[in-house]
Amino acid sequence: MKTGDVYTWERTFTKNEVLEFGRISGDQGKHHVEPDENGRLMVQGLLTASIGTKIGGDLNYIAREMVSEFIRPVFTGDTITCEITLTNVEQSEGFKTVKMKTVYRNQKGKEVLKGSSHGIIRD
Repeated sequence: MKTGDVYTWERTFTKNEVLEFGRISGDQGKHHVEPDENGRLMVQGLLTASIGTKIGGDLNYIAREMVSEFIRPVFTGDTITCEITLTNVEQSEGFKTVKMKTVYRNQKGKEVLKGSSHGIIRD
């Protein structure tokens, strides 16, 4: 693992996932439970952001700070790809300090979410 490494993960959100996340989180705004004119639900922002947590889990990353900018809505049926770039990796005694930038894009290549995070990975 080094500065400049890039990791990606993608997923397509379903109606059942949005409804279940709403039940668990309490985020049951009308736009998350009532279909739009195309039969889609809007995916909760934090559910969208959770794609990056898959990568973080694979790396055993412990976040200390996460910043997200939600750019455009994500709907059920959309396929979202999260790309994480490690912007700084420094070895310390017993752990690495890691900084990263994230970009989430929909199936049309449009950015839906941008962010950054810093934290640690224990040795």
